[in-house]
Amino acid sequence: MKNLPTTPDPSDGWQRALALHEDDLVTRGAAEKTRRAYASDLDALARWCTGQGIEPEQASGRHLRRYAASLSAEGLAPASTARKLAAIRSLYRSLREHRIVPANPADLLSAPKKPQSLPKVLTSEQMSALLDRIPSSTPLELRDRALFELAYASGLRAEELVSLPVAGVDFDREQVRVEGKGAKTRFVPVGETALAAVNRWLERGRPALRPAADEPALFVSKSGRRLSTSDVRRRLRTWARQAALQGGVSPHALRHSFATHLLDGGADLRAIQELLGHSSISTTQVYTRVESARLKTAYARAHPRA
Repeated sequence: MKNLPTTPDPSDGWQRALALHEDDLVTRGAAEKTRRAYASDLDALARWCTGQGIEPEQASGRHLRRYAASLSAEGLAPASTARKLAAIRSLYRSLREHRIVPANPADLLSAPKKPQSLPKVLTSEQMSALLDRIPSSTPLELRDRALFELAYASGLRAEELVSLPVAGVDFDREQVRVEGKGAKTRFVPVGETALAAVNRWLERGRPALRPAADEPALFVSKSGRRLSTSDVRRRLRTWARQAALQGGVSPHALRHSFATHLLDGGADLRAIQELLGHSSISTTQVYTRVESARLKTAYARAHPRA
């Protein structure tokens, strides 16, 4: 039996570079999920470079293009390759800031083109069918109704929903205080329907689950602990099936629906960017493509000469 090829452990120089980058990510407030993904991606780069005898400060654009080509040769999906290249740019940004390299050799790396897919968006009728399907009898039903009313009313990410503390809800100002990506704080309005659902949950649902006195999370599990994002996805799938919604519904679909329905109603794209917590307007512009696609479909169905 042949021995399988192995990759060498990262050299001391690469280990120091990766540790420095990790410290910088923590300082910048990068999410733990992002840090884990970058650590995995950069460990693979460090092993490849160590095998080639290339130290961090020696890597050139040509070396990194060779590495990118090796990823493509392995059949890696364009989205995964793009993420790995983003990790490399981030690493060398840190090394440049610490004057370990004079320039970022990854700046000229071109990411593979990802297929343009529009986000899944529910119609307002589908959203009503989903939310109205959730009763308000048991503590868990009260929680789920409040959870998904708030998700749609404010466009929060799943991570933001489970991290939201009770103190983050301001009933007087009709808003929530959200700690978003990069530890950025934003205040998002909440409609009366969602606030009423949250109030019912706080009065009749959450106390019945007996969370610990020091548990700050607004939404807790049946054992009184903070929900996880997987809990949110699982509960949403359950209610989506009961509402007979096709194609699978994720928490992000509620966020997409929030943004698209605001745009439909005439909201300014910059305002939507602020509400969603996007750092760049280009991220928010995907919703203009959703609106354009919807209008084209409506035209094709309705115009006699389409």
